[in-house]
Amino acid sequence: METLDLEFLIEDLPKILSSMKVGVDRIRHIVLSLCNFSRLNEADMKPVDIHDGLENALLILQHRLQANEERPAIQVIKEYGNLPLVRCYAAELNQVFMNILANAIDTLDNFYVQPPFDNIPNHSPSITIRTFIIAENYRIAIEIGDNGTGMAPGVKERIFEPFFTTKSIGNGTGLGLYVSYQIVVEKHGGMLNCLSALGQGTKFCIEIPSGCNSNAKTI
Repeated sequence: METLDLEFLIEDLPKILSSMKVGVDRIRHIVLSLCNFSRLNEADMKPVDIHDGLENALLILQHRLQANEERPAIQVIKEYGNLPLVRCYAAELNQVFMNILANAIDTLDNFYVQPPFDNIPNHSPSITIRTFIIAENYRIAIEIGDNGTGMAPGVKERIFEPFFTTKSIGNGTGLGLYVSYQIVVEKHGGMLNCLSALGQGTKFCIEIPSGCNSNAKTI
């Protein structure tokens, strides 16, 4: 008993078991999110909750939002509107959310690795997600913005071109935003725009037809 330090084991074992349960529950949630995110058995357009797709993407990227040696944790600000279910290709639209969110995280990572400004100590990295209904044409809008470095005009004009990337070799294919544009514009009949300027961050604006009738409020 002395060799095993039994008293310590009796005190510590419940804490270990509790930590294991938290870890297993977290793995379970991530696996469920991956299943919901991929929607492998849903090839057709179906009514889905857009916010579920956004939340699943955030959960999958959660580890990248946490603080690291270079920067503080990234705050995610959610301004979700009252949306109806949206008829869409859910797995492909989820891919768009993932691409844009991952790019936003990359941008905020780079902000701290190669800072162009002198106010880094006062900078709090954040991503803002806003959803709402556009009343005029009853379309659904999803805006995803970051408070990173922003883009120069020459870069902004080319971001939807295939194989164009500002990332180093091995860190980007230049296809993420190109594929996202095809999914939103060609497959859903929507719009995908980018608003960005140096020093003012970047915001991607997605608009897609709702495809469903609803009495949801507009904001």
